[in-house]
Amino acid sequence: MASGVMAVPRFERFFREAASLDVDKDDLRRLNSFVFDRIYDLLVRAQAIAEANGRDVIEPWDLPIPKGLQERIHEFERLDEDVDLASFLADLSARPQLDLAIADE
Repeated sequence: MASGVMAVPRFERFFREAASLDVDKDDLRRLNSFVFDRIYDLLVRAQAIAEANGRDVIEPWDLPIPKGLQERIHEFERLDEDVDLASFLADLSARPQLDLAIADE
């Protein structure tokens, strides 16, 4: 797992608070793989949208984020205030290499 062993207790706490789930290191390794794959899928689609619009940088509005995911993002932001997982999720969601640059936003 990219964020290391020290992150495990924070993730465990997050899942207990967010969904009353008990997770272990193996669960977190599977989650890491799943998140990376889904982020890659979103970025590949965003890359196609940016290229179709003649841009060489992926902007936030190129990401195909549906309403349900937007709602979960807002819920996470509220939970993150208590658990402080943002830095660990940044490691977890390391961006895969693409043909286009990704905007800082």
